Amino acid sequence: MLFGKKQSLLGLDIGSHSIKAVELETRSKGHHLVNWGISQPLTEAIVDGEVMDRQLVTDAISNLLESRGIKSKNVVAAVSGRAVIVKRIMMNKLSPEDAQQAVYWEAEQHVPYDINDVSLDFEILGPAPNDPKQMQVLLVAAKKDMVLSFSDLIREAGLQPLIVDVDSFAAQNALETNYDFASSEVVAILNIGADITNINITQGGVPFFTKDLQVGGNIFVETAQRKFNLSQSEAASAVRGESGGLEIIPVIEQACEGLATALERAQAYLRTAGEAGPVSRIMLCGGSAMTPGVSEFLQRRFNVPCEIANPLARISYEPALFSGQDVMKVAPLLTVGIGLALRRLGDKK
Repeated sequence: MLFGKKQSLLGLDIGSHSIKAVELETRSKGHHLVNWGISQPLTEAIVDGEVMDRQLVTDAISNLLESRGIKSKNVVAAVSGRAVIVKRIMMNKLSPEDAQQAVYWEAEQHVPYDINDVSLDFEILGPAPNDPKQMQVLLVAAKKDMVLSFSDLIREAGLQPLIVDVDSFAAQNALETNYDFASSEVVAILNIGADITNINITQGGVPFFTKDLQVGGNIFVETAQRKFNLSQSEAASAVRGESGGLEIIPVIEQACEGLATALERAQAYLRTAGEAGPVSRIMLCGGSAMTPGVSEFLQRRFNVPCEIANPLARISYEPALFSGQDVMKVAPLLTVGIGLALRRLGDKK
């Protein structure tokens, strides 16, 4: 470490509703939260992971960092949405060096884009459970033009992108840093944003199923608007539990059906393939995870513990950083940003 300087990276979670910034330091006793911030809501500037209004987003990033006094320029960010493909594949057992070329050939069979148009990365997860001559490989592909455009956006805000990760893996990284999951536990991590929910089903640190759903907090709001004939702002208040007198929980549960069905199908797929047992724990994070009724609905539906994650459980911070705010109402929003800020150059996860 140069001149003993503490490591500090800025995790930048650029979501469709807001931008979250997290600055962490790695100290001798563990990780320390240096600073954090959440921007004002963005209005349709980002849709399905694609930036529609670059100037609005870069201004929002600059204003957020300035208002919070965040000085770090080295950024770890993440992508999600339709342009990101994550697949676990089986290949003949090879050394990491030989696998480099073989994976590119194998990727052509699994990625629905021209292989020259994607940024590709992989991680060898270990031997295949039922065939010692094969190995499990996690394949991650993102459309190259989206990654380059995303990196340019960060540079336009005066920052330096060091790593571009995937939202699902960032959330997993944050939770595995803060929780001790048993190797036998099958954990479903649901990062519920405004437009997209990232589903990541893991066991023993290995992601067995990863998918982005076009379901999020905006669906809750739209369903409430239709049901009660409310304006957008009135419905948003009701969904946050701020409007008394409305039977909002059944409406939210109705809107959660798509999420529950997707999780059921993922379980069925993993069970049929013999790859993982049933989900034994559900962890929620993201801005819409705290919507009243969501956690309770999923717990009843799957009959397993379901909780809102605390990504600061083992990360130290000065209480003054939250200046009277309820940390547990802020922390779930910072999950992806924390997972990104925990990354280091050369990490695979």
